[in-house]
Amino acid sequence: MVERPYILLSCGMSIDGYLDTAAGTRLLLSNDADFDRVDAVRAGCDAILVGATTVRRDNPRLLVRSTTRREERVARGLPPTPVKVTVTGRGELDPAAEFFVAGDVDKLVYCASPAVAAARERLGAVATVVDGGDPVDLCLVVADLHARGVGRLMVEGGGAIHTQFLTGGLADELHLVIAPFFVGDSQAPRFVRDGTFPWGPDRRAVLAEVRQIGDVVLLRYALSERFES
Repeated sequence: MVERPYILLSCGMSIDGYLDTAAGTRLLLSNDADFDRVDAVRAGCDAILVGATTVRRDNPRLLVRSTTRREERVARGLPPTPVKVTVTGRGELDPAAEFFVAGDVDKLVYCASPAVAAARERLGAVATVVDGGDPVDLCLVVADLHARGVGRLMVEGGGAIHTQFLTGGLADELHLVIAPFFVGDSQAPRFVRDGTFPWGPDRRAVLAEVRQIGDVVLLRYALSERFES
């Protein structure tokens, strides 16, 4: 069994399971109170991972927003915000993206082997590019993160990344926030894609918490024996 961090997946979706519109217009799937909850979860992690598509489409900063939480991290000898991590097959990411330029924190790019040299030339000034295998192997990624001292990893999407972590049995906990509306377009991106998941009719995931946060609902699932209640 690979040594890896504790892995927490975090996602917001519509009632019918969509992350965005088909046109790529970013949906507001949460509210201020839930954004603050997510910020607290981020502050308690060592690294945050998103897929390359999320970096391109959403241009996320992936920073701890609360000044108090950043100061508390620094007081514990940690950087003010967790290490930022992404995975990519081609390495075709913009070095001026917020992922790279926002925050004085390490950025790690796990890239498919054939594209590593080009990715290092493109991104080497703003991130550490790591050979992730061909194709990128998430078991290798999480083992390398563990070796770098990451004890707690937060995965914030998108759908392809969540699918890979879940089908690979690499998730300990899932935070799923349900927004109070429908998207109703099968061309829009969903929370997960097709795959063979460890949880099905014969093995149900354990629902550990249900919490109303304003007009959204948080469902917290325990996905492994490592789950921290």
